[in-house]
Amino acid sequence: MHILFARPISRLSLALPLLILAACGGKAAPTPSYQAEMFSTGASPFARNYDATSQETCEASRRALLSQGYMTTMTQPDSIDATKNFQPSADTHVVVSFHVVCTAGENATNTSIAYVNAVQDGYTLKKSDTSASVGLSVLGSLSLPIRSNSDSMVKISSETVPAGKFYERFFSLVDHYLKTVPRSSPIPGESVSSQALPPSLILNSPDLTPIPIVVQTPAASSAARAELNSGAANAARAASAVSAASATGVTAATPASAPAAAP
Repeated sequence: MHILFARPISRLSLALPLLILAACGGKAAPTPSYQAEMFSTGASPFARNYDATSQETCEASRRALLSQGYMTTMTQPDSIDATKNFQPSADTHVVVSFHVVCTAGENATNTSIAYVNAVQDGYTLKKSDTSASVGLSVLGSLSLPIRSNSDSMVKISSETVPAGKFYERFFSLVDHYLKTVPRSSPIPGESVSSQALPPSLILNSPDLTPIPIVVQTPAASSAARAELNSGAANAARAASAVSAASATGVTAATPASAPAAAP
């Protein structure tokens, strides 16, 4: 009688077919894009510090976007939204949406931080043909085909513009407008003082006494001019009468006062 002993099967021999199947037919799942986000505490390529207030930084950002052909869709004291259209080819269309948020700085009062983000949306032209048939019962089973073409833009991609020279050029242009556009410097509150004037100075000062202004209508002005002309004529006549009377008195008094001539 012979006894047969079976050899033990190793684990490697069992796993080998599975490894071969995985290598031939299966593919590893792609890593999601958001897994590359580090959220580090270092310097962000999407932010820049400026020696200006948040409102001044947003105003410079608005000027920078307008100077490059962007159309502002929503402007607020602390945020700006702008868009710009591109057409790389006849059948593709690209829209860049720019978003800026301005906040106060972390270390000083007159500093600010500008956070920017740009999203690029891609569109393509989709052509669709539609056909229909119309049956006419009068003529039997005759069918007339009707075809129509319709074109529409279909969104095919949407991606945030990655960090790089695109944002660096924008930050440099904002800094340019902050240096060239005149800005008003705030006055500290403790250096401003006011003092009320005494009542006597206000009431007795001749420079502060209002002078009434009389506004006359055209009719009243004409009447005043006529009255003035009449008064001037009367004064002239009175002066003429006085001078005539004076001349008569002088003529009459001359013979009486002259001495008699000697014979």
